Amino acid sequence: MSDATNKGRRQWEEQVLEPLVAKRPERQELFETPSESEVDRLYDPDSLGSDWRYEDQLGYPGTYPFTRGVQPTMYRGRLWTMRQYAGFATAEETNARYKYLLEQGQTGLSVAFDLPTQMGYDSDHVLAKGEVGRTGVSISSLADFEVLMDGLPLDRISTSMTINSTASSLLAMYLTLADRQSVPRDKVRGTIQNDILKEYVARGTYIFPVQPSMRIITDIFSFCRSELPRWNPISISGYHIREAGSTAVQEVAFTLANGIAYVDAALKAGLEVDAFAGRLSFFFASHNNILEEVAKFRAARRLWAKIVKERFGAKKDRSCALRFHTQTCGHTLTAQQPDNNVVRVAYQALAAVLGGTQSLHTNSRDEAFALPTKESVTIALRTQQILAHESGVADTIDPFAGSYVVEAMTDRIEREAEAYIEKIDSLGGAARSIEAGFMQDEIATAAYRTQKAIESGRRIVVGVNKFQAEEDKGPLKTLRIDSGVEEGQVKRLADLRAGRDNEKVSATLGRLQDVARGDENVMPAIIEAVQAYATIGEISDSLREVYGVYRPA
Repeated sequence: MSDATNKGRRQWEEQVLEPLVAKRPERQELFETPSESEVDRLYDPDSLGSDWRYEDQLGYPGTYPFTRGVQPTMYRGRLWTMRQYAGFATAEETNARYKYLLEQGQTGLSVAFDLPTQMGYDSDHVLAKGEVGRTGVSISSLADFEVLMDGLPLDRISTSMTINSTASSLLAMYLTLADRQSVPRDKVRGTIQNDILKEYVARGTYIFPVQPSMRIITDIFSFCRSELPRWNPISISGYHIREAGSTAVQEVAFTLANGIAYVDAALKAGLEVDAFAGRLSFFFASHNNILEEVAKFRAARRLWAKIVKERFGAKKDRSCALRFHTQTCGHTLTAQQPDNNVVRVAYQALAAVLGGTQSLHTNSRDEAFALPTKESVTIALRTQQILAHESGVADTIDPFAGSYVVEAMTDRIEREAEAYIEKIDSLGGAARSIEAGFMQDEIATAAYRTQKAIESGRRIVVGVNKFQAEEDKGPLKTLRIDSGVEEGQVKRLADLRAGRDNEKVSATLGRLQDVARGDENVMPAIIEAVQAYATIGEISDSLREVYGVYRPA
């Protein structure tokens, strides 16, 4: 800060601020972000430090270190992809929802699968009972997937699939359909989440132990590099880490630490960093505190760029560009006064766009109760469209660049996340730190502190611990999954097994086990099994026999 600025600051504090605060004290509230970082009363050039340099900290959009965005024109060239995460009950019902959303202006599909599909169980498995079609669409085989994507032109849409342990099987199904539609493989676009490390940390839909899971992921990397150059083979997810209760800093640190582990595994498998790093994608949550969230996205981009260039020696700038999808934060939505959730989602979406996201899902107001209704998901989609076409925030690149508060928060988050990554490195890397319970313990502690702050009233949640009101309307109309869905899925599965070539299925599953025991890429064998109409459960069971199952310590 210049001497004149410093003198002006002191003069303002002594002559204006202090006399006013003496007569009228500031609000007795918590002036800190959800990450428990204190928010200063005023930010100025001193907040950035004497070594802050525009070229080093920011640069220009589309260039290293990508603080200001991964594209030179950002939304002036192309708006973010509007994906509404959807999937429920049967493939037929979900297909109808997709067609409705595309008619309403959605620009990309995002598929939610039920828990049996995520865990590698068919709909007739004893552990699937009561869960079929509940949290997403039920997919047991290619036959279900054919119905799910019926009438959807895979050459003109981008599809994201939130699937991890069984990601290889779902990718095989998607590719099979694309081949049958005569879509060239170099035109197939989309993403599989395929992020198993965060499952051990935050969600729990794992199947196999860590090392065989990592082998499958690197096989997918290698397959996509040669066969599906426009497909993102992984979406490294901080969203579920944040949903589990982490802070913004932990979300960045643990997500990037997992990213480091995937890059390490790919390099050990013989891939070159510049051959695959440019296709890595990330997935973050957008929380309520707009300034911290904008800073978080910018810090994540800058820190990842440095990691890929300095740690892994990437030569191409595009290898260093962190591209990410954002979803508004589900756990911030409340059952009390659910219409307030429309406002929360709008602000969270605003933060994601100001932070430079590449695609966005906006949650629906009724998601504290159930999967969203058609009416609620339409409001959520319209929220994005109003933001894109009426708010003006997409007209200029990185609108908060140069803001003292946002730049200071960006620097802080990067610094604190880097310290976490150094700690994880000292524990032997992400996988070892997960096995030791380090990430899980840090998240649990943060979640506990947040809950205590809400219960004590130190942190206000409108309609929950302050501004409560007697509900003057009846409960929202919520989506109900008919109990007959499970019965219908079980019957379809029985019909499939009766009508397919079961000798061929057995042969393909045997071939898959042989490949899994060796060092060939597993993807061709999985595709062969899928094309023979082997089920998700049969493929997963075949691999369970080879790899075993993960048991938390």
